[in-house]
This record gives sequence, structure tokens and C-alpha cells, in this order.
Amino acid sequence: MPTDASFSVPDISFPSMKDLRTACLSLPEPDRAWGDRIRQRDALLTKPPGSLGRLEELALWLGEWQGTDSPVLDKVQITIFAGNHGVVQRGVSPWPSDVTSQMVANFEHGGAAINQLARNAGADLSVVCLQNLQATEDLSQTAAMTEEDFLSAVSTGYRAVPKDADLFCPGEMGIGNTTPAAALCAALLGGTGKDWAGRGTGLDDKGLKLKAAVIDEAIMLHKATLSDPLEVARRLGGYELAAIMGSVLAARHHGIPVLLDGFVCTAAILPLVKIAPEALDHTRLSHCSAEAGHRNLAASLMLEPLLDFGLRLGEASGSGLAIPLLCGAIACHNGMATFAEASVSQKSAPSTE
Repeated sequence: MPTDASFSVPDISFPSMKDLRTACLSLPEPDRAWGDRIRQRDALLTKPPGSLGRLEELALWLGEWQGTDSPVLDKVQITIFAGNHGVVQRGVSPWPSDVTSQMVANFEHGGAAINQLARNAGADLSVVCLQNLQATEDLSQTAAMTEEDFLSAVSTGYRAVPKDADLFCPGEMGIGNTTPAAALCAALLGGTGKDWAGRGTGLDDKGLKLKAAVIDEAIMLHKATLSDPLEVARRLGGYELAAIMGSVLAARHHGIPVLLDGFVCTAAILPLVKIAPEALDHTRLSHCSAEAGHRNLAASLMLEPLLDFGLRLGEASGSGLAIPLLCGAIACHNGMATFAEASVSQKSAPSTE
């Protein structure tokens, strides 16, 4: 397991923004000694060095965070965080907020895409509804969440991560949530609403222009607090985004590697990076979303996606697709024979004459 941090992991909640900030700054590191052992074994396997490309790096990443030279994916947890957004009343989504609860029911009955992808990947799937799906305030008119509700959402996400998971994959469901995601990007990375707003679940040109304008209104309204990443998350985010941030933080404290999903999921963890640049060392990006802005966001965070399939569904669908890639990386690392075991000749050393 990663080395211990000085921060005491909370069992229930973060009582204050100060406590949350302390947790964000108290980040365990992976055990590099296991990485050395993985590299040593990899050098002996029946293949040219580096010939499995990123699969080799993925096995190394998993092993260092799991604290083993034989990483496993026996317990993979996908958790969808669902929430609603007051800004929807501004017309930033062509879909009504009722669809959030209807999709939650679909998840629970096994009818969504992520149900099929989780089953295919051998992953456990759960859904967490934030604030009983009561909407946030309209972020373009006031702070999206009170401090109490924001901390509650972060704490809910933190507690949702099983401490014995081998891999954690957060996902989201929330009509209108690409608007707060884009607002977080504009606030924390710079730019305007036009730079970050995308079509979400199908906005036409008029709707896209309105969405960008609403984001600009929100940035102007909250401009005095943009230097504080946690305040940005509270004022411009949403319940499910706060929960995702809490879950990724919990995974770090528990030494669990994380697969990030698309635009909303990646934007949700921006405040962590702004507080501690190394906050994403335990994560990998499952895919690059077709949602406008995700490619630039990933580049800003130096996250190289594993897949680029034009997905824009959310639900942790990209992670569901990428889990089998990780399984392949582990299968090769743990199961391949060494040159000695297979009686295969190795490359001759270069002549020194």
C-alpha cells in the first residue's frame, strides 16, 4: 500500500472547508519499490523491451498503487453519482431535469449502457443520488451550493469508495451538468463560456450560444472567489461533481487507482489539482469525450486518454470500456513466461570490439 500520510482519514464527513483543504494537501504516495520489481520482471518477459507499449505502464501504475508486483482487478467498483442543477431552468439543456431520476431508475433496473459495460468488464455497479436529486441553486444567479451542502456531497462521495477496491471508476448522471463542468474549467483554467461550452445532450446553435452566455454570467458573478479552488467548486459546481471530487480524494487516501471518465468527471477533479498538482497521480483517463473542451482539459492536466471513441454519454461508459484494457495489461504482466522459463533466446548483447 502507499506510504501513510499525516492526515487522518475521516469516517463520516468533512466538518469544514479547512478540514477538506487539509485532506486535499495530505496525499499518500505509491510504493515505488513495487514498481522496481515490476520493471525487473518486465525485462525478463518473452518480448522485446517496451513492445507492449502502454500496457506495460498500466501494469506498473496498478502495481505501485495496489502495493504488489502482481496487480489484480478482482474487485472493480463503478459508482455513478447523480444530481440535478438549478441552472437547467436557464435553458442550457434540451432535456428536463426529470430525466435524471428516470435514468437512475434505468440504472437500477439494468437497462442503461453502463449496466452492459460493467457486466462485460466484470465490475460492480452502484448508484448514489445526491440530495435526493433536489437541484442545486442556479449558479448564474448565486452559489450553486451552501457550504454545508457542498461538504455533505464531498463527504458522501468520499464514503462511497470501498476500501478494499482494486480499482475505482466514478461516473455521473445529471441533466445540465456539462454547464457547471464548463464553468469550472473557465474559472480554474481561464477562457470564456464559448471556449468550454459544448452541445451536451444535443443543444442546437442557439442553445449553445445561450449556454456560453450563462457560463460567462456565472464567472462574472463569482469572480471575487475564483482564486480559491474549493470555493469555485462550491459556487460553480454541482452535487454529483462534488461527490466525484470526494471519491477521487478517498481513493487516493486508501491507495486505490482510479479510472476517470469523460468531461464532467474530469472537470470535477480540477479543484484537487489546483490545490495539489500531484493529486491525480493515482488516476488515468479512460477516454477522450466528444464533448467540446474535454480534449483541451485533458491536455491541461497532462492526462493521455486510453481510448478515443467519440463517446459523450457519461455514466462512466469510457471507464467501462477501458477496464478490459487494464485486465489485458495485468494478464500479460502476471501470466507471460520469462525467457528462461520458455527457453527462448534473448537478444545478443552488442559487441564491444
